[in-house]
Amino acid sequence: MAWIVLSGGCKKGNANNENGNIPPPDDGSVTNSDVAFYLTNPDRSALFQKQNVSLVFGNSNNAYPTIEVDTTETYQTMDGFGYTLTGGSATLLYGLGELQLDALLNELFLWDSTHIGVSYLRVSIGASDLSATTFTYDEVPAGETDVDLSKFSISMEKLHLIPVLKKILALNPDIKILGSPWTAPTWMKTNGSFIGGSLNPEYYGVYANYFVKYIQAMQAEGIPIDAITIQNEPLHGGNNPSMVMQATEQAGFIKNHLGPAFANANIKTKIILYDHNCDRPDYPLTILDDAAARPYVDGSAFHLYGGSITALSQVHNAYPDKHVYFTEQWTGGPGNFGADLAWHIENLMIGAIRNWSRNVLQWNLAADPNYQPHTPGGCDRCLGALTIGSTVTRDAPYYVIAHLSKFVRPGSVRIGSNHSGSLLNVAFKNPEGKKVLLVINKKTTPETFNIQFNGKKVTTSLNGGAVGTYVW
Repeated sequence: MAWIVLSGGCKKGNANNENGNIPPPDDGSVTNSDVAFYLTNPDRSALFQKQNVSLVFGNSNNAYPTIEVDTTETYQTMDGFGYTLTGGSATLLYGLGELQLDALLNELFLWDSTHIGVSYLRVSIGASDLSATTFTYDEVPAGETDVDLSKFSISMEKLHLIPVLKKILALNPDIKILGSPWTAPTWMKTNGSFIGGSLNPEYYGVYANYFVKYIQAMQAEGIPIDAITIQNEPLHGGNNPSMVMQATEQAGFIKNHLGPAFANANIKTKIILYDHNCDRPDYPLTILDDAAARPYVDGSAFHLYGGSITALSQVHNAYPDKHVYFTEQWTGGPGNFGADLAWHIENLMIGAIRNWSRNVLQWNLAADPNYQPHTPGGCDRCLGALTIGSTVTRDAPYYVIAHLSKFVRPGSVRIGSNHSGSLLNVAFKNPEGKKVLLVINKKTTPETFNIQFNGKKVTTSLNGGAVGTYVW
């Protein structure tokens, strides 16, 4: 990842990083309520906590602002919400005792009344900068090559990542997994280094087969790869590892090598473009404009370390039959819980989705209290959704995802809802037929407001900076 701080974005500060609450059971303690209400306050006084309040739809007539939810107005279908299970995250999780690991994975990945039901994961193909060391699946001594990929091996992933993924899949067999490489094997690159450089055109065909072998190897372990991006942050060559790939290079790689290789191997894994910042929508559009590359492409992926989240709509509107995804955003340590919560809810959980994204992924499921592990030169301030040390701490990214992952299951459809003043929001109808409304109060003071549905209203309130999920 490229950890550039946005002006007015993920603000940093010193905040007590207290242990988070596990969401309480949906025990039906409020009998006279049409709407379930889950609240997170910026001061951590409520952390994704179900509120014991009665919210009943009626014919109230008041002057409060109103959010109207409209199921007749439909948009994209949702694929899910989650995190990147980096190599470092997997190492930390694997290092927990069996009982603690199983309890934590249940909390994250089971979908029931007491768990948050994470439904989408991103993993790195080879090392990311949040791995303990750099590696690919086919490194050879300097000066050598391996064009038939005879030395290809995912053995490094069998240490921690694959065992953790197998446990996750046992809890949620339908979870979607996205794979993203930070670099090709160094012998395939123009500079022979893990950092920077480009893919040597001589090895385009070999690298396409590398993706095929990766997907087949993971499938042999019982791990289906739903989608891949071709290169994490292809315009950022300064990370460790990293690789630069221009849009025209990616287009050529797809149409002449990767797409045909997938077709020949009967691989159904989706091919997703770009996987970088919103300031360059011209990158995915250049590839989608290529009539020979476009048929192989499912959609485009974005980060928000630069540009405007509206870039997703720009790409969607140009090619509405191709999907858009939001695949990474960091939270910088030590973090400021209220500011981080507000920024990510507004820009990603509401902003990305209102601009057609089918998912939202936070960067990095877990780190230790010193933001380890990471490669030399990798991100040394990346706060995990979980901080795993002598205890397990849940921070803002955990709650950002929980507010939708628990209720907006894969197959949910975004529906109409209006912003009302400082009350930013997004709404869904889930496969059970329930309506889900996520609201953040952007004011610093409490706000009382109405939720209107089918001509009836219910009145509720949120503290300044608070986030609420409403389900009925």
